[in-house]
Amino acid sequence: MDDMLYVNDKEYRLLKLLGKGKGGYSYLAQIGQEYVVVKQIHHEPCPYYQFGNKIEAEWNDYQRLQSIGIPMPELLDIDRAAERIVKEYISGDTVYELLLKDKLPESCLLQVKEMCRLLYKANTNIDYFPTNFILQNDTLYYVDYECNDYMEEWNFENWGIKYWSRTPEFLAYAEEHP
Repeated sequence: MDDMLYVNDKEYRLLKLLGKGKGGYSYLAQIGQEYVVVKQIHHEPCPYYQFGNKIEAEWNDYQRLQSIGIPMPELLDIDRAAERIVKEYISGDTVYELLLKDKLPESCLLQVKEMCRLLYKANTNIDYFPTNFILQNDTLYYVDYECNDYMEEWNFENWGIKYWSRTPEFLAYAEEHP
């Protein structure tokens, strides 16, 4: 991959696709000597989730999570017209990758539970799926900005935990997404 994307007239060289989520495609990109993530919003249908203005949601969710104190990559730039954001690149294995290797440190569960303590106090849930978390230098980062008002059925204890160990749900997902 050697494509270029522009964000507010700055040219970013796309190095590889990091992932596709409900709201966009995230790419490892380079500008000068710096590595960043460029997220391009998409408008593909998602049968289980309703969106409003996705680019504004990214901005609002980032501000909300930042005020709560969740460890996450810094939002570096936003191009509302092109529906692109640039954020700090956090290198490391995702919780998903660590689980596949059966090498998830206990500290990750302790850190996500601390995030939950802060989030629940602020009436907020995040997307607890393990691809959204990266462990770097013993710190767990939530690398997505998606958040919603708290609903018990979607909290970590009722939904997220199903994917944070080698449960039947996790193994079924891994089998379907090699």
